[in-house]
Amino acid sequence: MAGQAAPVPGALLCALLCAAAAAAEGSPGGSPGPGGSPAPGAFGRVYRGAVNISAERVYAFAYRSEPGQVDAVRVYVNSSSENLRYPVLFVVRQQKGVLSWQVPLIFRGLYQRTYNYQEVSRTLCPSEPTPEARPSDQIIFVDVASMAPFNIAYELLVTRLENFQLETNKAFNFTASPSQPQYFLYKFPQDVDSVIINVVSDAAYPCSVVSVQDIVCPVYDLDHNVEFNGVYQSMTKQAAITVQRKDFPGEQFFVVFVIKPEDYACGGSVPSSIHGNANRTWNLQRTKNLQVTIVPSIKKSVYIQAMFFSFLSFLSFYLGSVIVAFVHYIRVQRKASAGRLTPEHGSGIMTSSHPISASTPEGSSYGAIDESGSSGGHQLSSPERRPPAGSDTDSSVEEESDFDTMPEIESDKNIIRTKVFLYLSDLSRKDRRIVSKKYKIYFWNIITIAVFYALPVIQLVITYQTVVNVTGNQDICYYNFLCAHPLGVLSAFNNILSNVGHMMLGFLFLLIVLRRDILHRRAMEMKDIYTLDYGIPKHFGLFYAMGIALMMEGVLSACYHVCPNYSNFQFDTSFMYMIAGLCMLKLYQTRHPDINASAYSAYASFAVVICLAVLGVVFGKNDMWFWVVFSMIHVLASLALSTQIYYMGRFKMDGPDSDLGIFRRAVMVLYTDCIQQCSWPMYMDRMVLLIVGNLVNWSFAIFGLVYRPRDFASYILGIFICNLLLYLAFYIIMKLRSSEKLLPIPMFCIVATAVVWAAALYFFFQTLSSWEETPAESREKNRPCILLGFFDDHDVWHFLSAAALFFSFLVLLTLDDDLDTVRRDKIPVF
Repeated sequence: MAGQAAPVPGALLCALLCAAAAAAEGSPGGSPGPGGSPAPGAFGRVYRGAVNISAERVYAFAYRSEPGQVDAVRVYVNSSSENLRYPVLFVVRQQKGVLSWQVPLIFRGLYQRTYNYQEVSRTLCPSEPTPEARPSDQIIFVDVASMAPFNIAYELLVTRLENFQLETNKAFNFTASPSQPQYFLYKFPQDVDSVIINVVSDAAYPCSVVSVQDIVCPVYDLDHNVEFNGVYQSMTKQAAITVQRKDFPGEQFFVVFVIKPEDYACGGSVPSSIHGNANRTWNLQRTKNLQVTIVPSIKKSVYIQAMFFSFLSFLSFYLGSVIVAFVHYIRVQRKASAGRLTPEHGSGIMTSSHPISASTPEGSSYGAIDESGSSGGHQLSSPERRPPAGSDTDSSVEEESDFDTMPEIESDKNIIRTKVFLYLSDLSRKDRRIVSKKYKIYFWNIITIAVFYALPVIQLVITYQTVVNVTGNQDICYYNFLCAHPLGVLSAFNNILSNVGHMMLGFLFLLIVLRRDILHRRAMEMKDIYTLDYGIPKHFGLFYAMGIALMMEGVLSACYHVCPNYSNFQFDTSFMYMIAGLCMLKLYQTRHPDINASAYSAYASFAVVICLAVLGVVFGKNDMWFWVVFSMIHVLASLALSTQIYYMGRFKMDGPDSDLGIFRRAVMVLYTDCIQQCSWPMYMDRMVLLIVGNLVNWSFAIFGLVYRPRDFASYILGIFICNLLLYLAFYIIMKLRSSEKLLPIPMFCIVATAVVWAAALYFFFQTLSSWEETPAESREKNRPCILLGFFDDHDVWHFLSAAALFFSFLVLLTLDDDLDTVRRDKIPVF
């Protein structure tokens, strides 16, 4: 009637349940009858019964939901039947959804193995909070059925979850298994924009999956569908997922925990066979205790502080360089005003046609160049016959064949370079302009290489990051998830920002080299005798290449850390090979300016190394043949390079008759020098260096052959670094043996290099992740941030390694500044 009030929903619900109870009075034990009429159910009570093809059971569970409250219900079922042909079917009907499963519940593993579970419990998708100001009534129907022609017993238990909503900064403990997954609700507090979900367990196995899903029904909480929605990680003992408020319009999400039926995905073993009744015990064996804690992540102000810290830290190097340059300028000006400039500062002006031959004291002319008697005297002619200094520019007319301009250059090479004692004047006979152009090729080539190498790398890592963001699979990238701060589309912005030091210090090194280059050009224009004929010949092409390599190392390391994994680790190491190789070439070029390797051969060698690194990534895991071939190449290359270094490039193995002449010549040299007349080596210092170097390289080859390290890229990098350190130590020792001194600036750089490298390596070996293991095992190594709450140990390694490389470059740049006032016929070659 129009004047009557509509009945309340609670009255309708009571009437429905009373009718269901009356319909069920005829069935035994008060259970629902064969017709499927719903029987009222009570939360927390265990219901037992049996079903078959002609008898099914329906239960109705009613409850009242308070305003603004999220109610979650969990259904537990059990059946002792292992008959896979006639499973018991459970269907749960809610107001807006249906959830169904069967018992035994079947999971499939590797190689189509099946695992059956008789106990299953599922959390129903919770009802949404109603905007009404008064309580609302809800009802859930549970249907139990089977197509079996005989009775199958079952148990049913429905409970309301009291601790369904997770709280911030409060740990929550629970248990899960493959057939009994768990998920919980989390709502963002008003003042929190980002949180980190920390999940820990005392046991590594069974393997589990942690997923973050939006508030959408159904919730994907089984092994075969947990990857369908949201973001997820596999887990052994530890997992961490950073979640941002902006990614969830409702400002809330589900945290889902799934236990996998096998441990293969987490690095565990797979059972060899599963037979018979062994399936009954899986519920007990694969139960895992977990603890979840949700903590607020950093605020936006921390991002700003971290960026300021990164840039200001390395801008301080610029300030220090300006101060050093200013102090040096003031010293030069004071000495210039006092009229007592030393040749070190480039003040001497050419006063004779040939200072070396004109003023060489008696008894010290060994290795000096006699302008009148030598056929190569044209190379050190008077300044009137030198090419103008301003003509030191790139020209397409001069080719590699123009480098040797002396008429009898080949005979002179054989005579000079095979002397027992060599001086720098013996190996700096070529025209400076042409040699300088030769070294500039290093600079232009590395720019070309950098562009062609970096562009595909950037494109690839953008694709990697896109795949991670679209699929939600956080097992693709090996981050330190306890300290991975996202920004925009980037998942770990802190690992990328920390590489800014390589780029800033690489650019600063280019500026320092450019300043030296400009001052050197000015001195050449002034015909300064100390620039022309004193000290180490100044060629800056390799230094420019080193600066570009340092900047590109920062770019490619940042690209690698966009999504670090096994397949793209070579991006992080490629320019490390080049840096180590260029440093060794520069160190060798210092005392051997005329016979250093050309840019083309050097970069071709680097290309071969990178190709071997790629092959090592593909075949280096288990293929013994690869390690045998690589070790042979390594040993043979070490011997060939040692021969060229020992004989200053004058050892020719070119048999006139056939290719066997190469081996015949090698055998003859070994026979005459080692067997027929065994005596001390002619070049003892070089021999000691090469023996030690070969022992080190052979040790690396044997180590690789025996242990076959999985991280092949780092293995090759270790070979490069050990050889570089060995050569640098030899160079400094020989420099001190030759009564040369170390000036304060290079001495400071050497000490700073040693200290910073030691600190950097400490943080480098604080392993925070490892793509040599599975993603779940790698996450066991994750650690919290240690600097500003933003940077982790590996970020500190980036900062310190950039500074260490910068100081290392300064060592090479300033190491021989003490020789600027020493004639080149007095500077020994070693």
